[in-house]
Amino acid sequence: MITDWQGLLLRPDDSIRRAIEVIDRGAKRIALVVDDSGRLLGTVTDGDIRRGLLRHLGLDAAVVEVMNPQPRVLPQHYRREDALRLLGSAQVLQVPIVDEAGALVGLETLTDLLKRPRLENPVFLMAGGLGTRLRPLTDHCPKPMLPVGGKPMLEHILQDLIDYGFYRFYISVHYLREQVIQHFQDGSRWGVSIQYVHEDQPLGTAGALGLLPKDAVQRPVIVVNGDIMTRVNYEALLQDHDRHTPAATVCTRQYDFQVPYGVIEHDEQRITNIVEKPVHHFFVSAGIYVLAPQVVHHMTPQTRIDMPDLLKRQIDAGREVRMFPVHEYWLDIGRMSDFELAQRDVRQVIDRG
Repeated sequence: MITDWQGLLLRPDDSIRRAIEVIDRGAKRIALVVDDSGRLLGTVTDGDIRRGLLRHLGLDAAVVEVMNPQPRVLPQHYRREDALRLLGSAQVLQVPIVDEAGALVGLETLTDLLKRPRLENPVFLMAGGLGTRLRPLTDHCPKPMLPVGGKPMLEHILQDLIDYGFYRFYISVHYLREQVIQHFQDGSRWGVSIQYVHEDQPLGTAGALGLLPKDAVQRPVIVVNGDIMTRVNYEALLQDHDRHTPAATVCTRQYDFQVPYGVIEHDEQRITNIVEKPVHHFFVSAGIYVLAPQVVHHMTPQTRIDMPDLLKRQIDAGREVRMFPVHEYWLDIGRMSDFELAQRDVRQVIDRG
C-alpha cells in the first residue's frame, strides 16, 4: 500500500482540470473522489478523462461527470495474493482500500506490488524531415535537434519514453542525419539500444516504416514524430491498444475553431436560425501512433507514403483504427511561434514529478 494517497483526493465538485493536475502530480495514474466524511464516492483515471473528452466535456466540468462511481475495492485487511488477483482480473493498475463503513483508508497499486518490467515494444522516432517552416533555424540543424531547455527536442522525447520502460529505439534520419547520429550514437549513454533507418530520399511521414527490419517488429510499434513536445501517458496508450488490438491507435488532440461571424442556418432561402460565432470541435492527429505488427510487415520498402494514407488504407480494408485523446501537455513545433512557446513551456515537459 502506498503511504502518500492523501494527495490523490478530490471532492465531487472539483473540476476535470483539477483531476488532471492531481493525477499528474500524484504519479499514480488515479485520483480518488471522497465526500466530506472521507467516504469513497468514486475514482478517476486517465481513461475516464479521455472518455469525457470524447463526449466534448470541458475541463471545467465537475469530476463527477467522468468518475467511476463503482470502482473495485480492497478491504482494509487484505492479503498480497488477493490484491494481485483483483488487480489482474480487473485489468486495473490501482485499487482503493476501504474500511467496513466505506471510508477510504489507502490505495494499492500494481506497480508497487510488482516492479515495472522493461517494455519490449519497438519505438520508431521520425527525425528525417526538412523543417522548412522553421528556417533559418533549420538551415544547419535538423528540426528534431533544435534545443529546448538546453536539450534537443528529440532527446526530451527519448527520455520520456525511456522513463516508461521502452528501450528498443529506431530513428529515421535523412536531412543532416550526421548530427542526429553523432548525438545519440548507439543509445548506450541512456542505457538503451538505438538503430538508424536511413531515408536516401524523403519517404513521407510513414514510408520509413517500410525500412524497419521485419524480425524486429513482433509487437505493436510506437511511432512518434520528432518535432513534438508532450507529456502523453505512453503506458496508458499502449494498454489501450493492447486491450482492443486494432490495426492502429492514433493519439488525437481536440482542436476548437470559432467562426468569427453569425452563422446562418437555412432551408433553401428561408432562414431557420442564426448562431452567433459558433465553436466547432474537431480531433486532430497528435503525431503519436501505435501500429500493429502486420501493418508494418505489409509496407513496401522505399515507397513514399504519408501516415494519413497508411491509416486510410487500414480503414478502407475494414480494419479498426482507434483514437486515443490526449489531454496532457502537447505542442507541435511547426512554426517559429511554436518553438518560442516551447522554450517558455519547457518546465511542463521535463518536470515528471
